[in-house]
Amino acid sequence: MKLHTIGFTKKDAEKFFGLLKHSGVRRVVDVRLNNVSQLAGFAKKQDLEFFLKEICGIDYVHLPALAPTKDILDAYKKAKGDWSEYEKRFLALMEERRIEEQVPKEVVDHGCLLCSEDKPHHCHRRLVAEYLKDHWGDIEISHLE
Repeated sequence: MKLHTIGFTKKDAEKFFGLLKHSGVRRVVDVRLNNVSQLAGFAKKQDLEFFLKEICGIDYVHLPALAPTKDILDAYKKAKGDWSEYEKRFLALMEERRIEEQVPKEVVDHGCLLCSEDKPHHCHRRLVAEYLKDHWGDIEISHLE
């Protein structure tokens, strides 16, 4: 199984859609809690869904079950919390939600987890990908940058 991740921040549309188009991705799996923010630009839900289909022939699905809660996100972003605490809380949330049983493998296979963060090292999309790999086994993870 192949699983990619991507963030849209610090990428213009040409780079973003180019990376997706050339990666072999079949669907973008939006793992953001809020996917309609004005700050998302071309990555707002309705616009993104349209652009993905028209430019790349890629499907779109939003899976908020793979997003952190507002409390977890606010503690890290707004209160400038510690990444290790965020990671611990989010991993516990995924375990509590039993995402490995809730998310169909066929949705994720050849999919790309989308979030806003530019790099994956401090983003929950990396944690989701690694969690699924730990629970499902044979997943090849690639971060599109």
